[in-house]
Amino acid sequence: MTPLTIGVLGILLLFILMFLGMPLGWAFIIVGFLGYGVAFNFDGALSLLRTVPYTTFSDYGLSVIPLFVLMGCIAYFGKLSEELYRSAYRTFGSFRGGLAMATIFACAVFSAVSGSSVATAATMGKVCIPEMQRYKYDNALATGCVAAGATMDIMIPPSVILIIVGLITEQSIGKLYLAGFIPGIIQALVFMVTVGILCWINPKIGPPGPKTTFKEKMIALSKGWSALILFVLVMGGLYFGVFDANEAAAVGAFVALLIAVAKRSISWTGFKAALADTTKTAAMIFLMICGAFIFGYFLSVTGVSKYFGEFISGMGMSRYTILVIIIIIYLFLGAIMDELGMLFITLPIFFPVILNLGFDPIWFGIMVVLVVQCGLMNPPVGMNVFVIKGVAPDVPLYTIYRGIIPFVIADLFLIALLILSPEIATFLPSRMK
Repeated sequence: MTPLTIGVLGILLLFILMFLGMPLGWAFIIVGFLGYGVAFNFDGALSLLRTVPYTTFSDYGLSVIPLFVLMGCIAYFGKLSEELYRSAYRTFGSFRGGLAMATIFACAVFSAVSGSSVATAATMGKVCIPEMQRYKYDNALATGCVAAGATMDIMIPPSVILIIVGLITEQSIGKLYLAGFIPGIIQALVFMVTVGILCWINPKIGPPGPKTTFKEKMIALSKGWSALILFVLVMGGLYFGVFDANEAAAVGAFVALLIAVAKRSISWTGFKAALADTTKTAAMIFLMICGAFIFGYFLSVTGVSKYFGEFISGMGMSRYTILVIIIIIYLFLGAIMDELGMLFITLPIFFPVILNLGFDPIWFGIMVVLVVQCGLMNPPVGMNVFVIKGVAPDVPLYTIYRGIIPFVIADLFLIALLILSPEIATFLPSRMK
């Protein structure tokens, strides 16, 4: 067999192992080791097993992952989400569809101190869905806005997914964080407008909540100061060059703990749970990264990435046609795979093609994250949909999927906007000090 044939068979084997339920990190390691051994030699494959884990786990740059995850876990167990929702509830709740808008607003702000869309979906689902059901909101809107709002967690920094994109593509994590800020804000606004349009078409699905005075709104907003401090500290420090991404993560985790302790919102049990969750999540991600590097060596020696790039370039299509094809592939994969699997498998193949086509690498990183967000909602996988089903077991799964359809359309609108105006993502990174 030729190396290229071995490479293609290796990718097929990877998908088979994934669909059989094997953890992605181990699937990467097994396919990468066996494929490298068959295509090259097993002495080299054994060398990869010796060197790659050490170089991966000892890399100072990867310390950013557990630190940002820790910051998000402390915010989660410190019940910051409940405080955010109460503030948003007082501000937007009196409008038609206001509770759904408040949910999206709270998800956006919580995303600025969290790193996991699943955690955001679970937290906000427990807090927001019962409140919307109490005010007779349509279940599709109530569950759909939480499932959609939680996906903003992987766009609005600090985002673990943006870190993964930076590591795979070897781009600045700080620039990716800044690049995700404006698209994240626009996405939150687009989602809120989507709720407004839905409730204008059918007022019964989102009746207004109780009215509040201007003073009550200001008092409620003032209670969201902790999330604002964390966000300004992390992003301001990155933008003005006070510290790099690793230092920003460390400072963010430490200050999050100080705030939680000062407000007495986290118990010793909660703190231990935050550490345990951080360890589990970071270990899972590190194993994936290690396996992805081994799998990447396998793709390199078989020439799959090079062949795919040459094949795309030789098709004679415009670069925007190729970009649309890549986006469609991501949307399809999002229906059958989780976001980390998509990134680890596709970015080593697609990213060189994007560079050869002359697209900005930071812009493409944000574009990929935006498309991956759709995957978090798309059937049949739709990870956030299943999380919402877990916190709202009385709501049928098809109702939740029906609720997220308008937000998927809103995401597709945002993808088109980002293609037409790349400056939305590149403006802040271009001015980073």
